[in-house]
Amino acid sequence: MTQGPAQNLSPEAAGGLAYDAVVVGAGFAGLYMLHRLRQLGLTARVFEAGEDIGGTWYWNSYPGARCDVESLDYSYSFSDALQQEWTWSERFATQPEILRYIHFVADRLNLRPQVSLRTRVTAAAYDEVARRWRVETDRGEAVMARFCIMATGCLTAAAVVPEIPGLGDFKGRWLHTGNWPKQPVDLAGRRVGVIGTGSSGIQVIPAIAPEVAQLCVFQRTPSFSVPARNAPLDPARMAELKAGYAQRRAANLQSAAGYVYDPNFQSALEVDDAQRQAEYEARWRKGGAGFLVAYKDLLLNQAANDTAAGFVRAKIRAIVQDPVTAEALVPRGFPMGARRLCLDSDYYASFNRANVKLVDLLKSPIDRIVPEGIRTADATYALDVIVFATGFDAMTGPLLRIDIRGRGGLPLRRKWARGPLTYLGLQVAGFPNLFIVAGPGSPSVLSNMVVSIEQHVDWIAQCLHYLQRNALASIEAAADSEAAWVRHVNEVAGRTLYPLASSWYTGANVAGKPRVFTPYLGGVHKYRERCEQVAAQGYKGFVLQR
Repeated sequence: MTQGPAQNLSPEAAGGLAYDAVVVGAGFAGLYMLHRLRQLGLTARVFEAGEDIGGTWYWNSYPGARCDVESLDYSYSFSDALQQEWTWSERFATQPEILRYIHFVADRLNLRPQVSLRTRVTAAAYDEVARRWRVETDRGEAVMARFCIMATGCLTAAAVVPEIPGLGDFKGRWLHTGNWPKQPVDLAGRRVGVIGTGSSGIQVIPAIAPEVAQLCVFQRTPSFSVPARNAPLDPARMAELKAGYAQRRAANLQSAAGYVYDPNFQSALEVDDAQRQAEYEARWRKGGAGFLVAYKDLLLNQAANDTAAGFVRAKIRAIVQDPVTAEALVPRGFPMGARRLCLDSDYYASFNRANVKLVDLLKSPIDRIVPEGIRTADATYALDVIVFATGFDAMTGPLLRIDIRGRGGLPLRRKWARGPLTYLGLQVAGFPNLFIVAGPGSPSVLSNMVVSIEQHVDWIAQCLHYLQRNALASIEAAADSEAAWVRHVNEVAGRTLYPLASSWYTGANVAGKPRVFTPYLGGVHKYRERCEQVAAQGYKGFVLQR
Protein backbone atom coordinates (compact mmCIF):
# COMPACT_ATOMS: atom_id res chain seq x y z
CA MET A 1 0.00 0.00 0.00
CA THR A 2 1.37 3.43 -0.90
CA GLN A 3 1.77 5.58 2.18
CA GLY A 4 0.50 9.13 2.15
CA PRO A 5 2.22 12.07 3.83
CA ALA A 6 1.44 12.85 7.45
CA GLN A 7 -1.15 15.55 8.06
CA ASN A 8 -0.06 16.77 11.48
CA LEU A 9 -2.60 18.35 13.78
CA SER A 10 -2.29 21.70 15.49
CA PRO A 11 -2.92 22.06 19.24
CA GLU A 12 -6.58 22.41 20.11
CA ALA A 13 -8.39 24.91 22.27
CA ALA A 14 -7.74 22.86 25.41
CA GLY A 15 -4.13 23.92 25.26
CA GLY A 16 -2.84 20.36 25.36
CA LEU A 17 -0.59 18.59 22.93
CA ALA A 18 -2.13 17.22 19.77
CA TYR A 19 -1.42 14.01 17.88
CA ASP A 20 -2.86 12.15 14.98
CA ALA A 21 -3.38 9.17 17.28
CA VAL A 22 -3.27 8.24 20.94
CA VAL A 23 -2.76 4.58 21.81
CA VAL A 24 -3.70 3.28 25.26
CA GLY A 25 -1.53 0.34 26.36
CA ALA A 26 2.04 -0.74 25.57
CA GLY A 27 1.79 -4.50 25.27
CA PHE A 28 1.92 -6.56 22.08
CA ALA A 29 -0.99 -4.55 20.61
CA GLY A 30 0.03 -1.03 21.55
CA LEU A 31 3.63 -1.41 20.45
CA TYR A 32 2.78 -2.87 17.06
CA MET A 33 0.10 -0.20 16.59
CA LEU A 34 2.72 2.48 17.25
CA HIS A 35 5.03 0.90 14.69
CA ARG A 36 2.28 0.88 12.02
CA LEU A 37 1.28 4.48 12.80
CA ARG A 38 4.86 5.60 12.30
CA GLN A 39 4.98 3.75 8.98
CA LEU A 40 1.95 5.81 7.92
CA GLY A 41 3.76 9.00 8.88
CA LEU A 42 1.27 9.78 11.64
CA THR A 43 2.18 11.42 14.94
CA ALA A 44 1.37 9.20 17.90
CA ARG A 45 1.75 8.82 21.62
CA VAL A 46 1.29 5.71 23.74
CA PHE A 47 0.15 5.84 27.36
CA GLU A 48 0.98 2.91 29.63
CA ALA A 49 -0.09 2.57 33.28
CA GLY A 50 2.71 0.18 34.16
CA GLU A 51 6.24 1.10 35.08
CA ASP A 52 7.47 -0.66 31.96
CA ILE A 53 6.19 -1.92 28.63
CA GLY A 54 4.78 -5.43 28.23
CA GLY A 55 1.05 -5.21 28.96
CA THR A 56 -0.33 -8.56 30.11
CA TRP A 57 3.21 -9.91 30.43
CA TYR A 58 4.26 -7.00 32.62
CA TRP A 59 1.39 -7.38 35.08
CA ASN A 60 1.24 -11.20 35.21
CA SER A 61 4.70 -11.91 36.63
CA TYR A 62 3.74 -14.47 39.27
CA PRO A 63 5.83 -17.63 39.77
CA GLY A 64 5.11 -20.19 37.07
CA ALA A 65 3.52 -17.72 34.63
CA ARG A 66 3.86 -19.17 31.15
CA CYS A 67 2.14 -18.87 27.77
CA ASP A 68 -0.14 -21.70 26.65
CA VAL A 69 0.56 -21.06 22.95
CA GLU A 70 3.87 -22.40 21.67
CA SER A 71 6.62 -19.79 21.65
CA LEU A 72 7.28 -20.10 17.93
CA ASP A 73 3.72 -18.97 17.22
CA TYR A 74 3.30 -16.51 20.09
CA SER A 75 5.38 -13.81 18.45
CA TYR A 76 5.19 -11.14 15.78
CA SER A 77 5.22 -12.25 12.15
CA PHE A 78 5.40 -8.83 10.44
CA SER A 79 9.20 -8.78 10.32
CA ASP A 80 11.23 -11.75 9.13
CA ALA A 81 14.38 -10.03 10.41
CA LEU A 82 12.97 -9.98 13.95
CA GLN A 83 11.78 -13.57 13.92
CA GLN A 84 15.08 -14.80 12.52
CA GLU A 85 17.15 -12.88 15.05
CA TRP A 86 15.18 -13.94 18.14
CA THR A 87 15.55 -17.50 19.42
CA TRP A 88 13.14 -19.01 21.93
CA SER A 89 14.56 -21.30 24.60
CA GLU A 90 11.48 -23.38 25.46
CA ARG A 91 8.40 -24.86 23.80
CA PHE A 92 6.16 -22.75 26.04
CA ALA A 93 7.90 -19.54 27.05
CA THR A 94 7.90 -18.21 30.61
CA GLN A 95 6.72 -14.72 31.47
CA PRO A 96 10.29 -13.37 31.88
CA GLU A 97 11.29 -14.65 28.43
CA ILE A 98 8.18 -13.20 26.76
CA LEU A 99 8.87 -9.87 28.45
CA ARG A 100 12.48 -9.95 27.22
CA TYR A 101 11.14 -10.60 23.71
CA ILE A 102 8.81 -7.59 23.90
CA HIS A 103 11.72 -5.43 25.04
CA PHE A 104 13.85 -6.81 22.21
CA VAL A 105 11.25 -5.76 19.63
CA ALA A 106 10.71 -2.32 21.20
CA ASP A 107 14.46 -1.66 21.20
CA ARG A 108 15.01 -2.87 17.63
CA LEU A 109 12.21 -0.60 16.40
CA ASN A 110 13.09 2.28 18.75
CA LEU A 111 9.55 2.49 20.09
CA ARG A 112 10.22 3.61 23.65
CA PRO A 113 10.57 7.39 23.04
CA GLN A 114 6.86 7.66 22.18
CA VAL A 115 5.65 5.65 25.18
CA SER A 116 4.69 7.46 28.40
CA LEU A 117 5.06 5.00 31.29
CA ARG A 118 3.43 5.20 34.72
CA THR A 119 0.60 7.12 33.08
CA ARG A 120 -2.94 5.79 33.36
CA VAL A 121 -5.58 7.11 30.97
CA THR A 122 -8.61 8.06 33.08
CA ALA A 123 -10.94 9.56 30.47
CA ALA A 124 -11.42 9.90 26.72
CA ALA A 125 -14.20 12.07 25.30
CA TYR A 126 -15.11 12.81 21.69
CA ASP A 127 -15.38 16.52 20.82
CA GLU A 128 -17.97 16.66 18.03
CA VAL A 129 -17.05 20.22 17.02
CA ALA A 130 -13.30 19.68 16.79
CA ARG A 131 -13.78 16.04 15.66
CA ARG A 132 -11.03 15.10 18.06
CA TRP A 133 -10.65 12.88 21.12
CA ARG A 134 -9.65 14.57 24.36
CA VAL A 135 -7.65 12.06 26.38
CA GLU A 136 -6.92 12.70 30.07
CA THR A 137 -4.46 10.95 32.36
CA ASP A 138 -3.95 10.51 36.09
CA ARG A 139 -1.01 12.93 35.83
CA GLY A 140 -3.38 15.80 35.04
CA GLU A 141 -2.39 15.85 31.38
CA ALA A 142 -4.87 16.29 28.52
CA VAL A 143 -4.02 15.67 24.87
CA MET A 144 -6.07 15.87 21.70
CA ALA A 145 -6.00 13.25 18.96
CA ARG A 146 -7.93 12.51 15.81
CA PHE A 147 -7.85 8.78 16.52
CA CYS A 148 -8.05 7.00 19.86
CA ILE A 149 -6.90 3.37 19.78
CA MET A 150 -7.56 1.17 22.78
CA ALA A 151 -4.84 -1.49 23.12
CA THR A 152 -5.74 -2.14 26.74
CA GLY A 153 -5.72 -5.93 26.47
CA CYS A 154 -8.20 -8.53 27.66
CA LEU A 155 -6.37 -9.83 30.73
CA THR A 156 -4.48 -6.88 32.15
CA ALA A 157 -4.63 -4.81 35.32
CA ALA A 158 -8.37 -5.22 35.94
CA ALA A 159 -7.65 -7.92 38.53
CA VAL A 160 -10.58 -9.27 40.54
CA VAL A 161 -10.15 -9.54 44.31
CA PRO A 162 -13.21 -11.26 45.76
CA GLU A 163 -15.12 -9.40 48.46
CA ILE A 164 -14.29 -11.64 51.41
CA PRO A 165 -14.99 -10.06 54.81
CA GLY A 166 -11.96 -9.33 56.94
CA LEU A 167 -9.26 -8.89 54.31
CA GLY A 168 -8.21 -5.62 55.93
CA ASP A 169 -7.68 -7.44 59.24
CA PHE A 170 -5.19 -9.96 57.86
CA LYS A 171 -1.81 -9.54 59.58
CA GLY A 172 0.14 -11.22 56.80
CA ARG A 173 0.69 -10.17 53.20
CA TRP A 174 -1.77 -10.67 50.35
CA LEU A 175 -0.99 -10.67 46.61
CA HIS A 176 -2.85 -11.08 43.32
CA THR A 177 -1.34 -13.06 40.45
CA GLY A 178 -2.51 -10.40 37.98
CA ASN A 179 -0.64 -7.58 39.75
CA TRP A 180 2.38 -9.40 41.14
CA PRO A 181 5.11 -7.27 42.77
CA LYS A 182 8.06 -6.49 40.53
CA GLN A 183 10.47 -7.02 43.41
CA PRO A 184 11.21 -10.66 44.36
CA VAL A 185 8.69 -12.21 46.75
CA ASP A 186 10.29 -14.61 49.22
CA LEU A 187 7.84 -17.43 49.98
CA ALA A 188 10.42 -19.88 51.30
CA GLY A 189 9.31 -21.45 54.57
CA ARG A 190 6.03 -19.51 54.57
CA ARG A 191 2.52 -20.75 55.13
CA VAL A 192 0.72 -19.77 51.91
CA GLY A 193 -2.89 -19.92 50.86
CA VAL A 194 -3.85 -19.78 47.18
CA ILE A 195 -7.46 -18.87 46.40
CA GLY A 196 -8.50 -19.94 42.91
CA THR A 197 -7.69 -22.88 40.64
CA GLY A 198 -8.08 -21.41 37.18
CA SER A 199 -5.15 -20.99 34.81
CA SER A 200 -3.12 -18.69 37.10
CA GLY A 201 -3.63 -20.89 40.14
CA ILE A 202 -2.75 -24.03 38.19
CA GLN A 203 0.53 -22.40 37.14
CA VAL A 204 1.50 -20.84 40.46
CA ILE A 205 0.69 -23.82 42.73
CA PRO A 206 3.33 -26.29 41.42
CA ALA A 207 5.84 -23.45 41.08
CA ILE A 208 5.74 -22.48 44.76
CA ALA A 209 4.85 -25.82 46.38
CA PRO A 210 8.49 -27.03 46.69
CA GLU A 211 9.63 -23.89 48.55
CA VAL A 212 6.80 -23.06 50.95
CA ALA A 213 6.38 -24.66 54.37
CA GLN A 214 2.67 -25.25 53.86
CA LEU A 215 0.36 -24.61 50.92
CA CYS A 216 -3.41 -24.52 51.32
CA VAL A 217 -5.28 -24.43 48.01
CA PHE A 218 -8.79 -23.00 48.35
CA GLN A 219 -10.85 -24.32 45.43
CA ARG A 220 -14.43 -23.53 44.53
CA THR A 221 -14.64 -24.87 40.96
CA PRO A 222 -12.05 -27.37 39.71
CA SER A 223 -10.67 -26.85 36.21
CA PHE A 224 -9.82 -29.24 33.41
CA SER A 225 -6.08 -29.22 32.83
CA VAL A 226 -3.82 -31.19 30.51
CA PRO A 227 -0.02 -31.47 30.57
CA ALA A 228 2.00 -28.82 28.75
CA ARG A 229 4.96 -31.17 28.26
CA ASN A 230 7.21 -28.16 28.14
CA ALA A 231 10.81 -28.76 27.08
CA PRO A 232 13.86 -26.86 25.83
CA LEU A 233 13.91 -26.17 22.09
CA ASP A 234 16.69 -28.02 20.31
CA PRO A 235 18.88 -25.51 18.37
CA ALA A 236 18.93 -27.70 15.26
CA ARG A 237 15.18 -28.06 15.33
CA MET A 238 14.85 -24.31 15.91
CA ALA A 239 16.96 -23.58 12.82
CA GLU A 240 14.81 -25.94 10.77
CA LEU A 241 11.63 -24.25 11.98
CA LYS A 242 13.01 -20.78 11.25
CA ALA A 243 13.76 -21.83 7.69
CA GLY A 244 10.08 -22.70 7.26
CA TYR A 245 8.65 -19.79 9.25
CA ALA A 246 6.78 -18.30 6.29
CA GLN A 247 4.82 -21.51 5.72
CA ARG A 248 4.11 -21.87 9.45
CA ARG A 249 2.77 -18.31 9.67
CA ALA A 250 0.60 -18.80 6.59
CA ALA A 251 -0.89 -21.95 8.08
CA ASN A 252 -1.68 -20.10 11.31
CA LEU A 253 -3.65 -17.47 9.39
CA GLN A 254 -5.74 -20.19 7.74
CA SER A 255 -6.50 -21.93 11.03
CA ALA A 256 -9.45 -21.47 13.35
CA ALA A 257 -7.39 -20.65 16.44
CA GLY A 258 -4.49 -18.74 14.89
CA TYR A 259 -2.11 -21.68 15.31
CA VAL A 260 -2.13 -25.22 13.95
CA TYR A 261 -3.00 -27.95 16.43
CA ASP A 262 -3.02 -30.96 14.09
CA PRO A 263 -6.82 -31.19 14.12
CA ASN A 264 -8.67 -34.46 13.62
CA PHE A 265 -11.73 -34.10 11.39
CA GLN A 266 -13.40 -37.27 12.64
CA SER A 267 -16.20 -37.33 15.19
CA ALA A 268 -15.40 -38.78 18.59
CA LEU A 269 -18.55 -40.86 18.22
CA GLU A 270 -17.66 -42.55 14.93
CA VAL A 271 -14.66 -44.50 16.25
CA ASP A 272 -14.57 -47.38 18.71
CA ASP A 273 -13.53 -47.06 22.35
CA ALA A 274 -10.02 -48.42 21.81
CA GLN A 275 -9.24 -46.06 18.94
CA ARG A 276 -10.62 -43.08 20.83
CA GLN A 277 -8.64 -43.96 23.96
CA ALA A 278 -5.45 -44.28 21.91
CA GLU A 279 -6.02 -40.85 20.33
CA TYR A 280 -6.55 -39.18 23.70
CA GLU A 281 -3.52 -40.95 25.16
CA ALA A 282 -1.32 -39.77 22.29
CA ARG A 283 -2.50 -36.18 22.74
CA TRP A 284 -2.00 -36.38 26.51
CA ARG A 285 1.58 -37.58 26.01
CA LYS A 286 2.28 -34.87 23.43
CA GLY A 287 0.91 -32.11 25.66
CA GLY A 288 -0.63 -28.79 24.81
CA ALA A 289 -4.13 -27.52 24.05
CA GLY A 290 -4.26 -29.67 20.91
CA PHE A 291 -6.10 -32.14 23.13
CA LEU A 292 -9.30 -30.19 22.39
CA VAL A 293 -9.06 -30.89 18.65
CA ALA A 294 -8.53 -34.62 19.08
CA TYR A 295 -11.94 -34.84 17.38
CA LYS A 296 -13.91 -32.23 15.47
CA ASP A 297 -16.99 -32.24 17.70
CA LEU A 298 -15.59 -32.03 21.23
CA LEU A 299 -16.98 -28.51 21.66
CA LEU A 300 -20.10 -29.07 19.58
CA ASN A 301 -21.61 -32.30 20.91
CA GLN A 302 -22.09 -33.12 24.59
CA ALA A 303 -21.78 -36.88 24.09
CA ALA A 304 -18.50 -36.39 22.22
CA ASN A 305 -17.26 -34.02 24.91
CA ASP A 306 -18.11 -36.55 27.61
CA THR A 307 -15.61 -39.01 26.13
CA ALA A 308 -12.76 -36.48 26.42
CA ALA A 309 -13.85 -35.26 29.85
CA GLY A 310 -14.06 -38.85 31.10
CA PHE A 311 -10.51 -39.52 29.93
CA VAL A 312 -9.14 -36.50 31.83
CA ARG A 313 -11.13 -37.33 34.95
CA ALA A 314 -9.60 -40.81 34.92
CA LYS A 315 -6.12 -39.27 34.60
CA ILE A 316 -6.73 -37.06 37.64
CA ARG A 317 -7.81 -40.06 39.72
CA ALA A 318 -4.72 -41.96 38.58
CA ILE A 319 -2.28 -39.14 39.41
CA VAL A 320 -3.65 -37.92 42.77
CA GLN A 321 -2.98 -40.55 45.43
CA ASP A 322 -5.58 -39.52 48.00
CA PRO A 323 -8.99 -40.55 46.60
CA VAL A 324 -10.91 -37.82 48.48
CA THR A 325 -8.60 -35.10 47.14
CA ALA A 326 -8.75 -36.61 43.65
CA GLU A 327 -12.55 -36.53 43.60
CA ALA A 328 -12.54 -32.91 44.75
CA LEU A 329 -10.18 -32.03 41.87
CA VAL A 330 -12.38 -33.73 39.25
CA PRO A 331 -14.35 -31.10 37.26
CA ARG A 332 -18.07 -31.68 36.94
CA GLY A 333 -21.13 -29.84 35.73
CA PHE A 334 -19.73 -28.20 32.60
CA PRO A 335 -18.23 -29.39 29.30
CA MET A 336 -14.48 -29.75 29.03
CA GLY A 337 -13.11 -26.69 27.22
CA ALA A 338 -16.19 -24.51 27.86
CA ARG A 339 -14.18 -22.94 30.65
CA ARG A 340 -10.59 -22.19 29.73
CA LEU A 341 -8.64 -25.41 29.25
CA CYS A 342 -5.49 -25.09 31.34
CA LEU A 343 -2.00 -26.39 30.60
CA ASP A 344 0.06 -27.48 33.57
CA SER A 345 3.41 -28.77 34.70
CA ASP A 346 2.77 -31.32 37.48
CA TYR A 347 -0.29 -29.52 38.86
CA TYR A 348 -2.20 -32.62 39.93
CA ALA A 349 0.96 -34.29 41.25
CA SER A 350 1.48 -31.31 43.57
CA PHE A 351 -1.36 -32.60 45.73
CA ASN A 352 0.71 -35.69 46.53
CA ARG A 353 3.16 -33.51 48.47
CA ALA A 354 2.92 -33.67 52.26
CA ASN A 355 2.93 -29.85 52.52
CA VAL A 356 0.01 -29.27 50.10
CA LYS A 357 -3.61 -29.42 51.22
CA LEU A 358 -6.76 -28.91 49.12
CA VAL A 359 -9.64 -27.07 50.80
CA ASP A 360 -12.90 -27.82 48.99
CA LEU A 361 -14.96 -24.64 49.26
CA LEU A 362 -18.04 -26.41 47.91
CA LYS A 363 -18.09 -28.42 51.13
CA SER A 364 -16.67 -25.77 53.45
CA PRO A 365 -17.01 -22.20 52.12
CA ILE A 366 -14.80 -19.34 53.29
CA ASP A 367 -16.48 -17.55 56.17
CA ARG A 368 -14.04 -14.66 56.45
CA ILE A 369 -10.40 -13.69 56.51
CA VAL A 370 -9.15 -13.36 60.07
CA PRO A 371 -5.92 -11.76 61.34
CA GLU A 372 -4.14 -15.12 61.42
CA GLY A 373 -5.42 -16.52 58.10
CA ILE A 374 -8.61 -17.84 56.50
CA ARG A 375 -11.60 -19.23 58.36
CA THR A 376 -13.93 -21.59 56.53
CA ALA A 377 -17.18 -23.13 57.73
CA ASP A 378 -15.33 -25.87 59.62
CA ALA A 379 -11.71 -24.80 60.19
CA THR A 380 -9.23 -21.92 60.46
CA TYR A 381 -6.04 -22.06 58.37
CA ALA A 382 -3.06 -20.13 59.73
CA LEU A 383 -1.31 -18.28 56.89
CA ASP A 384 1.55 -15.85 56.37
CA VAL A 385 0.65 -15.01 52.74
CA ILE A 386 -2.60 -15.14 50.77
CA VAL A 387 -2.36 -15.34 46.97
CA PHE A 388 -5.49 -14.45 45.02
CA ALA A 389 -5.46 -16.32 41.71
CA THR A 390 -8.97 -15.09 41.03
CA GLY A 391 -8.67 -13.75 37.51
CA PHE A 392 -9.78 -10.56 35.85
CA ASP A 393 -12.71 -8.44 34.85
CA ALA A 394 -11.81 -9.74 31.42
CA MET A 395 -12.50 -8.36 27.95
CA THR A 396 -14.52 -5.29 28.96
CA GLY A 397 -12.99 -4.43 32.33
CA PRO A 398 -9.82 -2.72 31.04
CA LEU A 399 -11.97 -0.53 28.75
CA LEU A 400 -14.72 0.33 31.22
CA ARG A 401 -12.23 1.41 33.86
CA ILE A 402 -11.71 4.42 31.60
CA ASP A 403 -14.47 7.05 31.32
CA ILE A 404 -14.96 6.80 27.55
CA ARG A 405 -17.64 9.08 26.09
CA GLY A 406 -18.82 9.30 22.48
CA ARG A 407 -21.31 11.47 20.63
CA GLY A 408 -23.56 13.48 22.91
CA GLY A 409 -21.39 12.56 25.86
CA LEU A 410 -22.72 8.97 25.84
CA PRO A 411 -20.64 6.90 28.29
CA LEU A 412 -19.42 3.56 26.96
CA ARG A 413 -20.36 2.13 30.36
CA ARG A 414 -23.98 3.03 29.73
CA LYS A 415 -23.98 1.73 26.16
CA TRP A 416 -22.51 -1.56 27.37
CA ALA A 417 -24.67 -1.83 30.49
CA ARG A 418 -26.27 -5.05 29.18
CA GLY A 419 -23.14 -6.34 27.49
CA PRO A 420 -20.57 -5.15 24.95
CA LEU A 421 -21.78 -3.95 21.54
CA THR A 422 -19.27 -3.70 18.68
CA TYR A 423 -19.01 -4.21 14.96
CA LEU A 424 -16.33 -6.84 14.29
CA GLY A 425 -14.92 -6.12 17.74
CA LEU A 426 -13.23 -3.10 16.17
CA GLN A 427 -15.56 -0.14 16.61
CA VAL A 428 -18.65 1.02 18.48
CA ALA A 429 -21.56 2.97 16.99
CA GLY A 430 -21.61 6.52 18.35
CA PHE A 431 -17.86 6.57 19.04
CA PRO A 432 -16.17 7.94 15.87
CA ASN A 433 -12.49 7.20 15.28
CA LEU A 434 -12.33 5.01 18.39
CA PHE A 435 -10.74 1.65 17.63
CA ILE A 436 -10.37 -1.40 19.87
CA VAL A 437 -7.64 -3.97 19.33
CA ALA A 438 -8.85 -7.54 20.00
CA GLY A 439 -12.08 -6.20 21.44
CA PRO A 440 -15.32 -7.96 22.44
CA GLY A 441 -16.85 -9.64 19.41
CA SER A 442 -13.51 -10.68 17.90
CA PRO A 443 -11.65 -14.02 18.28
CA SER A 444 -9.27 -12.46 20.86
CA VAL A 445 -8.86 -14.76 23.89
CA LEU A 446 -10.04 -17.87 22.02
CA SER A 447 -7.19 -17.54 19.55
CA ASN A 448 -3.46 -17.00 19.39
CA MET A 449 -3.59 -13.43 20.69
CA VAL A 450 -0.55 -12.22 18.78
CA VAL A 451 -2.01 -13.38 15.46
CA SER A 452 -5.31 -11.67 16.27
CA ILE A 453 -3.54 -8.52 17.44
CA GLU A 454 -1.49 -8.27 14.25
CA GLN A 455 -4.61 -8.76 12.13
CA HIS A 456 -6.49 -6.02 14.00
CA VAL A 457 -3.61 -3.56 13.98
CA ASP A 458 -3.00 -4.08 10.26
CA TRP A 459 -6.72 -3.60 9.55
CA ILE A 460 -6.79 -0.38 11.58
CA ALA A 461 -3.64 0.94 9.88
CA GLN A 462 -5.08 0.23 6.43
CA CYS A 463 -8.31 1.93 7.46
CA LEU A 464 -6.47 5.07 8.59
CA HIS A 465 -4.59 5.17 5.32
CA TYR A 466 -7.90 4.87 3.46
CA LEU A 467 -9.26 7.84 5.41
CA GLN A 468 -6.16 9.89 4.58
CA ARG A 469 -6.23 8.99 0.90
CA ASN A 470 -9.92 9.83 0.54
CA ALA A 471 -9.96 12.98 2.68
CA LEU A 472 -12.35 11.42 5.19
CA ALA A 473 -12.66 12.88 8.68
CA SER A 474 -14.08 9.96 10.61
CA ILE A 475 -15.30 6.37 10.64
CA GLU A 476 -17.60 4.62 13.08
CA ALA A 477 -19.69 1.49 13.19
CA ALA A 478 -23.23 1.78 11.83
CA ALA A 479 -25.80 0.94 14.50
CA ASP A 480 -27.56 -1.70 12.38
CA SER A 481 -24.24 -3.38 11.49
CA GLU A 482 -23.28 -3.43 15.14
CA ALA A 483 -26.59 -5.03 16.14
CA ALA A 484 -26.33 -7.63 13.36
CA TRP A 485 -22.76 -8.52 14.35
CA VAL A 486 -23.68 -8.97 18.03
CA ARG A 487 -26.53 -11.29 16.98
CA HIS A 488 -24.13 -13.24 14.78
CA VAL A 489 -21.57 -13.61 17.61
CA ASN A 490 -24.30 -14.96 19.88
CA GLU A 491 -25.69 -17.28 17.21
CA VAL A 492 -22.27 -18.80 16.55
CA ALA A 493 -21.62 -19.27 20.26
CA GLY A 494 -25.05 -20.86 20.63
CA ARG A 495 -24.05 -23.66 18.25
CA THR A 496 -21.28 -24.72 20.65
CA LEU A 497 -21.00 -26.00 24.23
CA TYR A 498 -19.27 -22.83 25.48
CA PRO A 499 -22.39 -21.09 26.85
CA LEU A 500 -23.10 -24.12 29.06
CA ALA A 501 -20.37 -23.11 31.52
CA SER A 502 -20.13 -20.17 33.89
CA SER A 503 -16.78 -18.64 33.01
CA TRP A 504 -14.96 -15.37 32.53
CA TYR A 505 -15.81 -15.71 28.83
CA THR A 506 -19.35 -14.78 29.92
CA GLY A 507 -18.41 -12.47 32.79
CA ALA A 508 -19.60 -14.97 35.40
CA ASN A 509 -16.53 -14.35 37.60
CA VAL A 510 -17.52 -10.71 38.30
CA ALA A 511 -20.51 -9.93 40.49
CA GLY A 512 -23.16 -7.89 38.66
CA LYS A 513 -21.51 -8.19 35.26
CA PRO A 514 -23.90 -8.94 32.33
CA ARG A 515 -23.81 -12.60 31.32
CA VAL A 516 -22.89 -12.39 27.64
CA PHE A 517 -20.57 -14.67 25.69
CA THR A 518 -17.97 -12.18 24.50
CA PRO A 519 -15.39 -13.72 22.09
CA TYR A 520 -16.20 -14.61 18.47
CA LEU A 521 -16.14 -18.36 17.85
CA GLY A 522 -16.32 -18.37 14.06
CA GLY A 523 -12.56 -18.88 13.76
CA VAL A 524 -9.60 -16.62 13.02
CA HIS A 525 -9.57 -17.57 9.34
CA LYS A 526 -13.28 -16.82 8.79
CA TYR A 527 -13.12 -13.65 10.83
CA ARG A 528 -10.12 -12.36 8.90
CA GLU A 529 -11.89 -13.03 5.61
CA ARG A 530 -14.91 -11.05 6.83
CA CYS A 531 -12.76 -8.07 7.86
CA GLU A 532 -10.94 -8.07 4.52
CA GLN A 533 -14.23 -8.25 2.64
CA VAL A 534 -15.65 -5.30 4.58
CA ALA A 535 -12.58 -3.19 3.80
CA ALA A 536 -12.60 -4.18 0.12
CA GLN A 537 -16.21 -2.98 -0.11
CA GLY A 538 -15.32 0.52 1.05
CA TYR A 539 -15.78 -0.31 4.75
CA LYS A 540 -19.28 -1.61 4.36
CA GLY A 541 -21.19 -1.42 7.62
CA PHE A 542 -19.29 1.64 8.81
CA VAL A 543 -20.30 5.30 8.57
CA LEU A 544 -17.64 7.49 6.97
CA GLN A 545 -17.77 11.31 7.01
CA ARG A 546 -15.83 13.90 5.09
